[in-house]
Amino acid sequence: MRTHHTRAAALAATALLALTGCEEPKPSAGAPAGSAPASAEASAPAAQGTLPDLVGKGLQAAQDEAQAAGFQRLASHDGLGRGRAQAFDRNWKVCFQSPGPGSASTDARIDFGAVKAEEACPATDPGLPSAAAGATPDFYRKSVKAARDALPSGVNVTVKDSLQGRTVRLETNWQVCAQLPKAGNPLNGGPVELNVVQFGETCP
Repeated sequence: MRTHHTRAAALAATALLALTGCEEPKPSAGAPAGSAPASAEASAPAAQGTLPDLVGKGLQAAQDEAQAAGFQRLASHDGLGRGRAQAFDRNWKVCFQSPGPGSASTDARIDFGAVKAEEACPATDPGLPSAAAGATPDFYRKSVKAARDALPSGVNVTVKDSLQGRTVRLETNWQVCAQLPKAGNPLNGGPVELNVVQFGETCP
């Protein structure tokens, strides 16, 4: 009988140890229950890198060099304000870059203003149309496509050739000479009227 009681006691002790080992560790004194370790809450600051001067390089080469320097957030836009997409980066060259060369956070967004390889760079970057919320952007010298892209999708846009009454087909080839409402006026959902000529022509 003693042997039977001894074995039963040993089994009970083993079960108790197994249950004790499965318990979750208790938080340290002073730490709120369920709180994460400090290392998980704090994110490491972005590293600093040196952004090269990439103006004058082919767009593809500029992007490759920026990535090699540690910058991954890359963007580009039409440096002539025509709203064309850079479908084949090797066919475009960099005229402007923002931010400029020098020390910058590797999390920074690097934006290249580019033109086609055979085109001349403009004196200044026209950028993209922008305005305060609810106001009409300034579309002067921007392409019809860039203007349309800057407007809410529900706005009715009327486009008129200012010279010969031609039909506007490829909107990246036409630039805005005048607009209603004028830049800065309330947009109020449209409609918007654009008077345009082709790029290379003079506004009347």
